[in-house]
Amino acid sequence: MNLVFFSVKMFYFLLPFLSYLCTPSGKKDKAKRNVMLGTIVNTCTIIIGSTVGHLAKRGIKEKYQTVMFQAMGLAALAIGFNAVANHMPKSEYPVLFIVSLALGGLLGTWLDFNGCFNRFVNSRSSRKSSESKKEPASSSLNPEIETTEQSEPKESGKGNLAQGLSTGILLYCIGTLSIVGPMISALNGDNTFLYTNATLDLITSTVLATTYGIGMIWAAPVLFCWQGAFYLVTKLAGNIIPDALVDEVILVGGILIVASGLSILRIKDCKTLNLLPALLVPILFFLIKSLF
Repeated sequence: MNLVFFSVKMFYFLLPFLSYLCTPSGKKDKAKRNVMLGTIVNTCTIIIGSTVGHLAKRGIKEKYQTVMFQAMGLAALAIGFNAVANHMPKSEYPVLFIVSLALGGLLGTWLDFNGCFNRFVNSRSSRKSSESKKEPASSSLNPEIETTEQSEPKESGKGNLAQGLSTGILLYCIGTLSIVGPMISALNGDNTFLYTNATLDLITSTVLATTYGIGMIWAAPVLFCWQGAFYLVTKLAGNIIPDALVDEVILVGGILIVASGLSILRIKDCKTLNLLPALLVPILFFLIKSLF
């Protein structure tokens, strides 16, 4: 448990240092002063968490995992509600977010994003179950899904490391915070979503590394490329993105963050992955609107 607190302290110790390294001299706008800072911090937390988890050697007790994820769930609710409260009054189309959630939810449910993700993660988690000793199911490492079982891998099995990496990469990359976060960072320099995701990934990577070892650190560059792609695409298109569209995307994203918080706290499984297509509806609406 002391190692968990140490890793959290390391994260907050490195945050201002990374901010200094990423801040160019001179007076520039907020977005320029924080070039991919949130993504860099998120990547570093996975490296720190993987290292701490490897040094811990033994698993962190479930009750400590639970209280940490409860804290993250409450934080997600607060951040989501704040985004909704700030951007709903600015919305020029008061029903667009409702239509977005409805259409996006229908599409995501039809494609069964949540089910596919669940089945894939569970298949990777149980792949070696016939060759390894089974452990009781622990609390979910993903705030938006639940895995039903985990198995204790062999000490040096390459297959187990591949299993852990595939699971970890999915947990880190597929989620509202990891997709909306770099977009918001690119548009207005706000890294709040990414810092929240970084803290959550710090805990998750620590837990995973106690099982799969130091090799879990290789998930960090994958996350960097994933979030970097969203950041760069949004940054390149930033000059032609109207403020009204930004408000609508953040509004929908804030609601999805609230849904994630409810899932983390196990209050209601909103199947947030099925709602992710809702982020595309405002973009399509403004594209169609620009043609007329």
